[in-house]
Amino acid sequence: MLPPSFLAAPIAHRALHDRAAGRPENSVEAIEAAIVAGYGIEIDLQLSADGRAMVFHDYDLARLTGEKGAIQRRSASELGASRLLGGATGIPTLPQVLDLVAGRVPLLIELKDQDGALGAAVGRLEEATAQALAAYDGPAAVMSFNPNSVRIMAGLAPDLPRGLTTCSFRPEDWMLIPGGTRDRLRDIPDYDDVHAHFISHEAQDLDRPRVAQLKSQGVPVLCWTIRSPEQEAQARRIADNVTFEGYAAEIPS
Repeated sequence: MLPPSFLAAPIAHRALHDRAAGRPENSVEAIEAAIVAGYGIEIDLQLSADGRAMVFHDYDLARLTGEKGAIQRRSASELGASRLLGGATGIPTLPQVLDLVAGRVPLLIELKDQDGALGAAVGRLEEATAQALAAYDGPAAVMSFNPNSVRIMAGLAPDLPRGLTTCSFRPEDWMLIPGGTRDRLRDIPDYDDVHAHFISHEAQDLDRPRVAQLKSQGVPVLCWTIRSPEQEAQARRIADNVTFEGYAAEIPS
């Protein structure tokens, strides 16, 4: 169910971003650069105050815009007017990005958890995402750390490829997530239940036995985040493709 194009060209993490070069992460500029280079693109989605899917990684605006406050407290139009630091444009909506990409490269879309603890209080972002993607003809896939989001997407858009974003769930990196939830998710127990088609796993944890088990069953394994050719070579011993940033990943001929 995951189109072969997702296993071909490397996938640019938050698009081909380089703030110093005028391409902030998840920006129109970074997306355009990735398309020109021929990479796949990974983007993140957050929800606006008026229920729009916004292409943005953080829950707070400060790091990427210099402004204070949560992204969920502003409308899509307000967020579109919030210029990303180092760039010339504001925070785009998912429909704007879909119009820009227009099927030219694969688009890997991560839905950021809206529950706060990877729980079941989700649905609005998934609905906005499914609505935006309903008429999109290009290669696209969705994923999330929250299995509940993936389960909802299976119901809203059953023909859309979907996967689980997975990792070692180290306590120091996931302090807001209950320990029992971290322990449960660490071994990817929901893969079959949410009818997933792939995983995107933490590169430093690719030797996990559960990853090997899924791979042996034919599950495509993507990984994140690769930051050098050396890391890429190591990851590709297990992973079928990489999500990268900070260097020019080689596109197979």
